[in-house]
Amino acid sequence: MSISAIHIVDLLGKSLISRNYRHSHESDVMDMFMPAIMSTGEMSAAPVLQVGDITFAYVRTNNVYVVATVSSNANISLVFAFLYKALNVMREYFRDVQEESIRDNFVLLYEILDEILDFGYPQITESNILKEYITQESRKLGTPNVPDAVTNAVSWRSGGIVYKRNEVFLDVVESVCLTAKYNGAVVTSEIHGSIMITSKLSGMPELHLGINDRLFRDKESTENGKYVDLDELKFHQSVRLTKFDQDRTITFVPPDGEFELMSYRINTYVRPPVWVDCVTRLSRQRVEYTVKVTSHFKNRRSASFVHILIPVPGDVDSPKFQFGVGTVSYVPESNVIKWSIKNLEGCKEYFMIAQFGLPSVPSLDKETPRPIEVQFEISAYSISGLSVRYLKVTEKSGYQAVPWVKYFTKSGEYHIRPRDPVSVKGSS
Repeated sequence: MSISAIHIVDLLGKSLISRNYRHSHESDVMDMFMPAIMSTGEMSAAPVLQVGDITFAYVRTNNVYVVATVSSNANISLVFAFLYKALNVMREYFRDVQEESIRDNFVLLYEILDEILDFGYPQITESNILKEYITQESRKLGTPNVPDAVTNAVSWRSGGIVYKRNEVFLDVVESVCLTAKYNGAVVTSEIHGSIMITSKLSGMPELHLGINDRLFRDKESTENGKYVDLDELKFHQSVRLTKFDQDRTITFVPPDGEFELMSYRINTYVRPPVWVDCVTRLSRQRVEYTVKVTSHFKNRRSASFVHILIPVPGDVDSPKFQFGVGTVSYVPESNVIKWSIKNLEGCKEYFMIAQFGLPSVPSLDKETPRPIEVQFEISAYSISGLSVRYLKVTEKSGYQAVPWVKYFTKSGEYHIRPRDPVSVKGSS
């Protein structure tokens, strides 16, 4: 994969920054870019445009386009991977990538573009390494000190890192996305997870991580524990993929500081950890909601920052609430009741009753009601059952490192379809 040129232009197509690496296209090639977008409409235009023998791959951020011109046989997925990586590098330097920051830092940006691409081929794209020799400070005359990482196979980590206390923190973070019917039937459910690493290790350590995925092959273990099926695995570039393919162990030399080691998806049935049932009663002048929340996890755990959003009609008024735990409020701009519980213990259930006046006569034949949205966080809990079997740290100096492992589950797109409203005679 090679990139012919990188252009950053404003929303009118005026060039802000341009670096031509291969001179395979004419200098006025960008004169064709904006007409191509305008001819199809920006909202419907594909992120890849073909004009004659020129391919434009672009990303819009704020009020600028970052555009790569490439040959027709380029691997376009790699081009976009580079563009997003380049944007992350720019954000590390200027915080926000927009027209003003491009103009204010154009000299620095030319230096960055010359380092992250060489004759159109991606090179160093790790911002922590680039910052060691491309700085925003004035530079004295002479040859700059280039980090060893630039010429090493491990380009994401510099040598000479020293910590008084060597530690590595591993966080398994999972988001449960779920849609369920009021009767408890789960329509869709999947888990999106990531393993985050914070490395505070000296030298050039190598880490070995074992997890209980179903394809894990550990010949020395006879443990018959739970295994999970991981799909759509994505690894940080530090992971040795050949080693993972051989024995499913994750071996890597970590960057310094925090980074995402891997992400995954699990398509499986999930029992809703927090369940909400809502009964709606409609009369000519009032509507009443009886809401029950139940925690379906062990009592030694608790869910924090629980928010239950119950949709209501847009014309309700005079709210009245009865509840035993948390706080309840009416949010008219969103047309929802918000029931917030700071700490929901396991194996518990609580009730809340909300009453509203209805200025207009209600109808039971309206469109399908909006779903109830549930938000929560549960510490020390992996909803998928993913567990870390071991985390080993080896370094040539032989120091002892302290590994810390935490699990965390939170709600993603978590929706429960409510019951149909029940008509009640009278005006109470």
